[in-house]
Amino acid sequence: QVQLVESGGGLVQAGGSLRLSCAVSGSIFSIYHMAWYRQAPGKQRELVATITRDGSTDYVDFVKGRFTISRDNAKNTMYLQMNSLKPEDTAVYYCNLYPLFAPWGQGTQVTVSS
Repeated sequence: QVQLVESGGGLVQAGGSLRLSCAVSGSIFSIYHMAWYRQAPGKQRELVATITRDGSTDYVDFVKGRFTISRDNAKNTMYLQMNSLKPEDTAVYYCNLYPLFAPWGQGTQVTVSS
């Protein structure tokens, strides 16, 4: 069974940067398309960015030009580099397979202060 562990969140001022990591175990990471999601307080979980098993990427409009998704298949790890952070980026960030889902991890909290 696929297990997902997110890390790298924290408190940062607006305009700052963070790099999130997603460690994947329990299966062959390289065969999966992957994605980052986020859930802000009182809101539904939403898709942020996707990356195919071959490395093609896609982003939702509100993070384009600011966030970069990447993966290292040798390390079974996916990343999300987040630059120019805004207070509205405050959320718990999760990784998962895409478009199918494995059991969700605990997520990592990102808080952006104004």
